Amino acid sequence: MSWIWLRVLLAVTLALAGGLVGRLLGLGDRWALTGALTGMAVGMLVFIIRDVWRGHQLLRWLSGAMGGEPPRMGGFWGEMATRVERALRSRERGAAIERDRLAQFLSAIEASPNGVLLLDASEQIEWCNALAADHLGLDRHRDLRQRVTNLVRAPAFVTMLQSRSFEQPVQISQPGGSGLLSVIVRPYGEGQRLVLTQDITERERADAMRRDFVANVSHEIRTPLTVVAGFVETLTNLPLSEVERKRVLALMAQQTQRMQSLVGDLLTLARLEGSPRPPSDAWLPLARLGSAVEMDARGLSAGRHRLNFDWGGEVELAGNEAELLSAVTNLVSNAVRYTPEAGQIEVRWRQRPEGAGEITVRDTGPGIAAEHLPRLTERFYRVDGSRSRDTGGTGLGLAIVKHVVQRHGGELLIESTPGQGSCFTLVLPAMRVRLPVTRLAAHS
Repeated sequence: MSWIWLRVLLAVTLALAGGLVGRLLGLGDRWALTGALTGMAVGMLVFIIRDVWRGHQLLRWLSGAMGGEPPRMGGFWGEMATRVERALRSRERGAAIERDRLAQFLSAIEASPNGVLLLDASEQIEWCNALAADHLGLDRHRDLRQRVTNLVRAPAFVTMLQSRSFEQPVQISQPGGSGLLSVIVRPYGEGQRLVLTQDITERERADAMRRDFVANVSHEIRTPLTVVAGFVETLTNLPLSEVERKRVLALMAQQTQRMQSLVGDLLTLARLEGSPRPPSDAWLPLARLGSAVEMDARGLSAGRHRLNFDWGGEVELAGNEAELLSAVTNLVSNAVRYTPEAGQIEVRWRQRPEGAGEITVRDTGPGIAAEHLPRLTERFYRVDGSRSRDTGGTGLGLAIVKHVVQRHGGELLIESTPGQGSCFTLVLPAMRVRLPVTRLAAHS
């Protein structure tokens, strides 16, 4: 508070100085008092003018943008300017910190996997992130301050807002019917609403696939179980001849084998989906894998087909031998099952110029219509269900092949024309194909 005493001292000093000058300039005693008073008045006037001018400078700075330096002066107004500047700078720093925090918070919301929409008490849009705008078909800048129900007219969403029943989420379609959204609304503040949107299209599709899978497995297992149960009842209750008994037992064995194959394929799929990716440094000779495939194919064909195999000489593949054997065996077994007697089946290896490798299985079977090709690798999908069961297929073979080749970084290509046969190509990336070191040295 030293500036107060300085201000009082300055005022008294100016008054005394003015009075002294006035007295010295006075003519005689008559004018001495008048001169002293006049001098005091002039001194006070000078002080007031100086004070008013400093106050004016400070006021002008306060009235402006206050971006530059405040007026530098001593005394009361100087102290006032310094404290005002300090308070302003402190407030600016606080505001900058809050802006940074808000920016970080909004950036975090932008990075959220959910859409976020803020509504005021009148259900007008205050803010939304890019994902919410995409989910609900909004323009995040143009649609601000617009009533949300004028823009999002899904009946379930509008009903939830109007009834103020926010306990359970609702599901609505995305604009254009491109997907399915789950919408959650939560109240906050003074009548405000927080709207969260989540794209559940893939989840619903996965749930539907899971339900279909369970239904298909139940159906596939129930059929042979029903047959076996019927045969057991027949053997128990009816007197059968030896020929009839052998025939019934053979059919029971066939259905049991079918169930075993189905359970085995299901376990294979579960193992493929739950295990780590195959190693890329475990090399196996393609000829060894091909020999096992060829043996199974000739046993299954039993001389009914013309089989040609070409494994490309000394080639090595990196991966899981059991998985690769299962994938190629499934392709060749399908070709044998669906190709009529005297038909031709070719299995060939070819290395592409960029280093990738192909195992192609081509047959002269009945072929497959184009509309079925995209769905062939779906579990339990059959072009002709009754014929697939007659040939002993479980409907999981191509699903296993697709999983195996994808786990090895490759792809399965399918070409087929009705009446002209089919061609299945298992493509492996270049990093999983190599020639043995001895052969590479010979080439060099």
